[in-house]
Amino acid sequence: MNTNSNSYTLIYATVMVVIVALTLAFVSGALKDTQNKNVKVDKKKQILSSLLIDTKDQDAEALYTKYITTALTINSNAEIISDNKDEAFDIDVNKELAKKLEERKLPIYVANVDGKVKYIIPLRGTGLWGPIWGYIALNEDKSTIFGANFSHASETPGLGAEISLPAFQSEFIGKSILNDKNEFVSIAVMKAGQTTDKQDQIDGISGGTITSKGVEKMLLNCIGQYEKYLKTIDGGAKK
Repeated sequence: MNTNSNSYTLIYATVMVVIVALTLAFVSGALKDTQNKNVKVDKKKQILSSLLIDTKDQDAEALYTKYITTALTINSNAEIISDNKDEAFDIDVNKELAKKLEERKLPIYVANVDGKVKYIIPLRGTGLWGPIWGYIALNEDKSTIFGANFSHASETPGLGAEISLPAFQSEFIGKSILNDKNEFVSIAVMKAGQTTDKQDQIDGISGGTITSKGVEKMLLNCIGQYEKYLKTIDGGAKK
């Protein structure tokens, strides 16, 4: 075959593309299990971080098993659909949020930290440039925040991206999502100097107003799904 011909060049390029594609497909398939495991481990780390547990240089899976005693799947009427821990963990919160409220499967994690029950609720929302997410841990009263963890996909460094830092997350500790009348009011995220007497509040990020308001909306929408559950006496807790 004439190696200088157009047909040779076309055949050569086609063969190389096929070889590269097959190689990439093989590598992707071989690494899929590892990638999926890493995603699950990272999720467990985020859940544990909302409980103020340091996972650095620690076995996150072992810590998760130690602290997370139960994981439930409930609906918006506080009815327990399943108490299968793995089933609750695998729920895609984004997909559930796209459904009607009464059709959603809502995961909630129940933890035991130093003999005290904590409830962890997953959060999903939108910041300035993309998705934001996190976990909020509540004390046994199902109102007072024990800890929080937030992450983002593409918020601006030094501005909206600050939601992922302890300085911002620690502001939520001790705040209540239910008022004195046992009504769900969530948490307000406001500009420094602004105040409200309707709910507990924290200062938003200077220069990151849209992302801060994204966190506020995320808390309202996501925790609000669990309002009836938060007002139940037991709710499936195991000490």
